[in-house]
Amino acid sequence: MKSFKLTEKEMNDLAEKYPTPFLVASLDKISENYDFLRKNLPRAKVFFAMKANPTGAILQRMASLGSNFDVASPGEMRLLHSIGVAGDRMIYANPVKTLEGLSLAAEYGVNKFTFDDESEIGKMAATVPGANVLVRIRVKNAKAVVDLNTKFGTPPEKALELLRQAEKAGLRPAGICFHVGSQSLTAEAYGEALLLCRRLFDEAAASGMKLSVLDIGGGLPVPSLEAPAPDLKGMMRGINRQLDRLFPDTEIWSEPGRYICGTAVNLVTSVIGTKERGGEAWYVLDDGLYGTLNGIVFDHWTYELDFFQRGEQRLSTFVGPTCDSIDVVRRDIMAPVLGIGDRVLVPDCGSYTSAAATAFNGFAPAQTIVWEEQQVLREESAVS
Repeated sequence: MKSFKLTEKEMNDLAEKYPTPFLVASLDKISENYDFLRKNLPRAKVFFAMKANPTGAILQRMASLGSNFDVASPGEMRLLHSIGVAGDRMIYANPVKTLEGLSLAAEYGVNKFTFDDESEIGKMAATVPGANVLVRIRVKNAKAVVDLNTKFGTPPEKALELLRQAEKAGLRPAGICFHVGSQSLTAEAYGEALLLCRRLFDEAAASGMKLSVLDIGGGLPVPSLEAPAPDLKGMMRGINRQLDRLFPDTEIWSEPGRYICGTAVNLVTSVIGTKERGGEAWYVLDDGLYGTLNGIVFDHWTYELDFFQRGEQRLSTFVGPTCDSIDVVRRDIMAPVLGIGDRVLVPDCGSYTSAAATAFNGFAPAQTIVWEEQQVLREESAVS
C-alpha cells in the first residue's frame, strides 16, 4: 500500500499559506483505499468506522462512493445526518448504547444494531422494536496491536442464547459480528474467527434460527514503523476465500476504519523551540501528544518523522508544545540539526489522530486541508 505523502516543495508551498500545524488529507487516496477493498473483498458491504477520522470531507467522499457507516454515538449519527446520509446506511455498532442514541436511531431510521449483553436487549426492544440485531462475540488475536476483545464481545457459547432472548423481546436476530483487533497483520485471526462463526451459524440453523448476516469488523492494517509492510492484497484474498468456502450464501459486512484513512493524511508541524539537554538535541514542535499525535497514548502508535534538511545528524528528542512533561513525541532518534521554523512531515497520520485531538493548554487542534481542493485553487490561480 503506497501512502499519500507530500514532497518537500508541496509541504513548503502549503506552509506559506497556512500556519502550522495543519493536516493535509487526500480524498483521492481515500477513494483508492475504498476501491482496493471493494475489489479484493467484493462481497463485503463497507461500513466505514467513522471514529477513525470524522473529518467532513472524508465522510462526504465515503458517502459519495456508496459506503455505509459504523456509528457509536448520537453525535456521530447527527454528523452523518447533517450531510445527507440516511439512517439505513448506518449500523449502531457500539455494544452499549445510550437512551439518547437509541431514540435518535429510531428518529433517523437506523435499523441495524450490535450488542454483547442481555442488558441491551430491553433498551433496544423498547426503542427500536423489530430492529435487526447482531450479537458480537469475543475472539482471540494476540498479534493485534490493539486488543478489542477484552472490553467487547460475549463468550461464543453465550451468543445464540442472547439472540434467542432478543427474538423473544421482539427484535430480529440477523447475525453475528466480531472484531479481530486493530492493526491485525495477518489473515490468520480472521480464519479462526470465521470457523468459529460457521459453527455458531450451523448451531443456530439446527435450533430453527436462520442467521443471514456476518459482520467481520475491521482490523485491516496500514504501514507502521514496528512491522513490515502488510500484504493487504494477500490478506484480503485469503479472507475472501474463506468467506466463499464457509459462508457462500451469507451477507457479509465489514467495518474498516484505520485502513480507509490511515495512509491518506499528512501532518505538517514546525519547530518552535530548541534545547540542549544531557548532550542531546531537543526540539519542541507546535503539535504533540495532546493534539494530532495523541495516538502515542491512545492508539499504541509510533509516528514517523520525516525531515528534508540535509547535513549533520544528531541524537534527538522531539516534544510537543504543552506544559506537561508527558508530551513527548519521539525520544533518542537520529535527526538533522534543526532550527526554529524548520518543518517536519508526519505521514500516515489519518487514523485516530485528529479524531481525538484536544485543546489542552489552549493549543487549538490542527486544521485539515483537502489536498485536491488545493490543486484546484492552484490551477485556477495559474489560469487567472
